[in-house]
Amino acid sequence: MAFYQIEPFGDLVADERHGSAAALLANLNRDSKIRPEPYKPEDFIHWRATGQVEEEAEPTLLDDPVAQSNLIRAAMFGLPPR
Repeated sequence: MAFYQIEPFGDLVADERHGSAAALLANLNRDSKIRPEPYKPEDFIHWRATGQVEEEAEPTLLDDPVAQSNLIRAAMFGLPPR
């Protein structure tokens, strides 16, 4: 999880990467008289609404340390509580 915070990986990051490449290609071939504004990566990522900013989720903090550990274990590994 710590490494992902530094260097994100996975399908979501791949979608971002391909969206950037598609926007670059589209902007290279764009007629600026017909479409004055450049394409953005969001224009090529179908599941992302343009202009919508993803909000960071607030952490869930529990008073019971055992319950907190069980929650973390379940989130990371999908394991039932001990």
